[in-house]
Amino acid sequence: MSKNCVLLLLLPLFFLVKNAHSDPRATEAALMCTNETALMADRQTFVANFLAAMDAVTPQIAVQRYAAVVNGTGNNTVYAFGECMKDLSKQDCDVCFAQCKTQILRCLPFQKATRGGRLFYDGCYLRYDDFNFFNQSLSAQDTSVCGGTGFGGNQSVFKDNALRLVRNLSLVAPKNDGFSVGFVGQGNETVYGLAQCWEFVNGSACEECLADTVVRIGSCPPKSEGRVLNAGCYLRYSTQKFYSNNTSTAGNGGRRGLAIILAVTSAVFAVVLSIFSVAFFTRKKILKRRKEKKQLGPLLATVNKSQLNFSYEVLERATNYFHDSNKLGQGGSGSVYKGVLPDGKVVAIKRLFFNTRQWVDHFFNEVNLISGIHHKNLVKLLGCSITGPESLLVYDENNVEPLRWELRYKIILGTAEGLAYLHEESKVRIIHRDIKLSNILLDEDFMPKIADFGLARLFPEDKTHISTAIAGTLGYMAPEYVVRGKLTEKADVYSFGVLVIEVVCGKRNNCYIPNSVSILHMAWDLYGTGRQCSAVDPLLEGKFDEEEASRLLQIGLLCVQASAELRPAMSLVVKMLIENPEIPQPTQPPFLNSGSAEFGRQIPSGTFNTLPDSNNTHSSRNSMTQSWIEPR
Repeated sequence: MSKNCVLLLLLPLFFLVKNAHSDPRATEAALMCTNETALMADRQTFVANFLAAMDAVTPQIAVQRYAAVVNGTGNNTVYAFGECMKDLSKQDCDVCFAQCKTQILRCLPFQKATRGGRLFYDGCYLRYDDFNFFNQSLSAQDTSVCGGTGFGGNQSVFKDNALRLVRNLSLVAPKNDGFSVGFVGQGNETVYGLAQCWEFVNGSACEECLADTVVRIGSCPPKSEGRVLNAGCYLRYSTQKFYSNNTSTAGNGGRRGLAIILAVTSAVFAVVLSIFSVAFFTRKKILKRRKEKKQLGPLLATVNKSQLNFSYEVLERATNYFHDSNKLGQGGSGSVYKGVLPDGKVVAIKRLFFNTRQWVDHFFNEVNLISGIHHKNLVKLLGCSITGPESLLVYDENNVEPLRWELRYKIILGTAEGLAYLHEESKVRIIHRDIKLSNILLDEDFMPKIADFGLARLFPEDKTHISTAIAGTLGYMAPEYVVRGKLTEKADVYSFGVLVIEVVCGKRNNCYIPNSVSILHMAWDLYGTGRQCSAVDPLLEGKFDEEEASRLLQIGLLCVQASAELRPAMSLVVKMLIENPEIPQPTQPPFLNSGSAEFGRQIPSGTFNTLPDSNNTHSSRNSMTQSWIEPR
């Protein structure tokens, strides 16, 4: 067969590849917040349970594309459920849900804590409430949303096509794992649609829910788009194809003879296409390897033949397929995961996300530079993987030396001085709103630099506080800001207090670990019994000044007091750190009676420099950022 024939046979494959673009469909369809709000006495507890539930939903979504979480007890229990549309890729699902989780915070406005909310995106769904709604199919808040412009063609035909399509979808989905997509019509009268029941709404409940959507959607045509947003399901039609190709369809039906012919023809075509596809891509792979070998020169051969070379499959299994529970953090060039090799050795595996030649050069430069040298202040590179779908670097996690006590103190003091300048010494008062370890960069002398001002706000001189939409990172946001939207410089003071306790304890405050105690809770309990030094990072045992450690923890607890008025100004904090005056007794931090708003987790500490995250602002708005401290 000629080369032209081969290309002709491969054209459909190329069109499929071209159309398989990424689209998380993170377009908001509707946000519904209930009218019921938490009582003033219950707000801190309810908000804390809400934050913990949102934190726990994320890893479930990453693994199984849906999540159901119950957090808290009694009247302040929070039930949370989220799910992605079944045609989305894992990556698009993660992107859509991250945005969804951020925007549902709008149901917790300034002066009240709304006890329930639903957020419908075209790619995902998130709901929280104070009762168990997981099996609910219909509710009083169910609604239809008609959008787009009026159809410009034959409106009667268009309406018939739209209604026929949604009826087909509603019949097919309950028998197809609660999901169906399809189209009806041809040319500019084609209508595309998707129907999905949520994970716990199945069988007759799914049928009931989708039957209701058929009735509700009837008011939308001849609008070019329509959606029905029910408690147990979602339905959408549009004149534009919006769903992924990797789905089952519910189309026109009929024409059985033509369908059989098409099926047989497709099968024959598929066999021929498979043969030529294998030949084509095998040849392409061989040419690619030759090109790589020529471009990368002796380095590729050296890595493949030396002990530096790791199998991608081995590293993938070592991290439990890059499971979120093994994620240590994220920096500017990639995410870092804890891994256990087949011989039991614990390692840190950096998963690089580069898409340009610049990052490829960065990868090979790092392999070249540090694979053959060892120093107490340099992370030890054990090897790499360059044969899989992405490049990986493997570090010796146990080789990381603890960050010395003097340097930790220096980081805390420098951060305090920077905040004092922003709050009191700058020409304009600035509230940072996202103070956390990953936003404190270190230069070659370990001098801390406050970074990432993407969420910062100017503070008018004539105002005691300002009200603004909630933004920041879970575990670092002050309670009066989360619950009431009240923003003052004391919100930064609270975040700084969390940072101080993290640096001293060597643990994170915003990671969800079931049945664990937050580091604020731990520090408060130990302070109450006069055993503050027991909270210090165990890696520093016998290598820190106990009096300084006690003072730092007391300062940290002063900064995270529930009452903003009781927190010290940053200039006073600097004075406490430099001049050693008498430190007042702190009161209890917030959220300690609520279950688990913040959770502790051991973090790697070392004499490394934090590199800025290329998506740091975006991550901060998603309220779920973590950082790995990388070598410069």
